[in-house]
Parts: sequence; C-alpha cells; structure tokens
Amino acid sequence: MTSRERVLAAFAHTEPDRVPVNYLGNPGITERLMQNFGVTNGEGLLQALEVDFRSVGASYVGPPLHEQIPGRSVDLWGIRRRYIEHPSGGYWDYCDFPLRHATEEQVAAWPLPSPDDFDVSGVPAACERFAPYALNGSGGYGDIINGNGMLRGMEQTLVDLVTDDPAGLLLADRRLAIQLAVTERILDAAKGRVDFVWLGEDLGTQIAPIISPAVFRKHIRPRYQPFCDLAKSCGAYVMMHCCGSSSWAFDDFIEMGIHAVDTLQPEAADMAPEHLKRTFGDRLAFHGCISTAGPLAYGTVADVDANVRDTLEIMMPGGGYCLAPTHQIQDNSPTENVLAMYEAGRRYGTY
Repeated sequence: MTSRERVLAAFAHTEPDRVPVNYLGNPGITERLMQNFGVTNGEGLLQALEVDFRSVGASYVGPPLHEQIPGRSVDLWGIRRRYIEHPSGGYWDYCDFPLRHATEEQVAAWPLPSPDDFDVSGVPAACERFAPYALNGSGGYGDIINGNGMLRGMEQTLVDLVTDDPAGLLLADRRLAIQLAVTERILDAAKGRVDFVWLGEDLGTQIAPIISPAVFRKHIRPRYQPFCDLAKSCGAYVMMHCCGSSSWAFDDFIEMGIHAVDTLQPEAADMAPEHLKRTFGDRLAFHGCISTAGPLAYGTVADVDANVRDTLEIMMPGGGYCLAPTHQIQDNSPTENVLAMYEAGRRYGTY
C-alpha cells in the first residue's frame, strides 16, 4: 500500500498492510534524530522514520499586526511567548496575556489576520509533491480553550465559558472564523486531494473533564460543527486532537462527524487503550497512545519495545489505529527510545 492508502484504510476501519505511523517532536529531539539519520531537514526525517502523514497549508503573506517586544516572541495573533530553558532543552512559554482584562469592544478591535492575507497558491504543488502520503489540510486547529488562553489566560478563559462572557466568546468566534475560511480555501485549492482535517481541543485534565458536558455542548461543539460540515462536503475525514481525560466527549464527536481522535494519553482517566478500543473502536479511529510521559521518556529501549507491542496488540485488530506519540515528543526522551518506538512499529505492526 501507499502511505495514503494505508491511512485511509485505517480511518475506514479496515486492516491495511501495516499500521500507519506519524511523528511529532520538539526541536531538540528532532535535531538529534536528524543527526542520527544523517539528514538535514524535517522531510528527510519523516522519510527515514517511514511516516505516512504530511500536511499542506497556507502561508501568511499579510503585514505585521503586532509590535515585537524585547524578550518576547509575538506572533500574528498577538500571542506572546518567552523562552524558558530546562535541563534537557527549552520551550517557548505563553506569557503576558494581553487580553486578560479586555472588554468586548477591546476584543473586537484587537488586530487579527484576514483570510485574504493567507496564500494557498502553493497547495496544488504540495499535493503533487506529497501524492503518496495522507494529507492534512487544516487552516488551524480551532483550539478554543488553549487558543483563547494564550491571549486571556487560562483562568479567565474557563470563566468566560462558564459565565458566557461576551468578550471571551467573541475572541473565540473571531479566531475560528478566520481558521474556517482559510481551511475552506486550502480544501478548494487542493481539489479533493486533502484526506483529513486536523482539529484540536483539550477537554480533560489527567483525572477528569476540564469543563462540563453542558458547557462543551453549549460553547465548544457548535463552534466546531462548521469545520466538520466543511470537511464532509469535500470528502475529507476529521481528526480531533484532545489531551487528557476526554473520552466523555467521544459520543458527541461521533455525532458531529469526527472520524478519528488524536493524543489518547493512556495514563489519563478513562483513556486506557483497552477501554477506548472496546467502547469506541467500531466508531472512531485512533491516532496516538504512545505516551510522551511514559516509557518513551523514562524507560529503557526494552520498555519502549514492550509498550509499543502491547498497544498494537490491543489497537490493531480490525484496523482503525495509527501509531503516534501522545503529543510532541519532548527533549527528555532518549534518542534510542524514540528509534525503538518506530522500530517496534515496524516489527509488530504488520497485519
């Protein structure tokens, strides 16, 4: 099978020739893996790991919208980050939260990009270049809680959802409207070649839902439905990234037209592979399950091998599973453990 055929078979709950695989990693581990394989770019690494997924998208070509601040990185949405070092590397941490106390009028005036400032002219060529692979064509994850939280802070964002604060809801609506418009333009430019749209909304802590089902159905679900409807109209699948204990929302996902769920942190409540496969395996495909906070980071090569083998034994039957880490592989994961993950996928993942 080609990579595309392999992924589409898994999404359709049929057994491919082998389990599809994907890679997500922080810059530190990505650089170490590239050095291991002697490659100089991300595409070379994906080929070395035999990754079955690629993405096509739009480039922002509009004007700068926010001033840069010393000691900060400021993106086109106005989100501010500062670099935090730690013993195994570093990361860009969200900070300042410039819309924390903003009114509805101030949110309405906050500069955000226009869909017209995103260039999709390169999408057809990218589709041609990555023809053998399964293609994601999302113009943004959605990410209401995290995305709003990067500008308003997490506490205020959660208060917004519970109290129906018009400022927070307007920010979500403005952001998602832009992403939906860009996604539509990507799908139109791809002319049927995009295979799935990758969305995301973190709905759980490690032990419980982060919001109530009622809040989810009032404020989250309706704002993602247009993305699902758009993908359906273009013949594309929908995959939802969802960290933490989130299986409580999976029946809603199915009703919305979501076909696959990403992340699947096995240590979170009600997220064990056995539970997911037994409860949802005939209705949802799965992408993830190899914890970035488990043997991949803290175990031995043998531990990683056993973890992948055990996960595949549970998730493979009948198709519907793609081998992937639960999130970006962190810099504290030993290179040899990450290599062991993909080697185990090849060893145990053949049908």
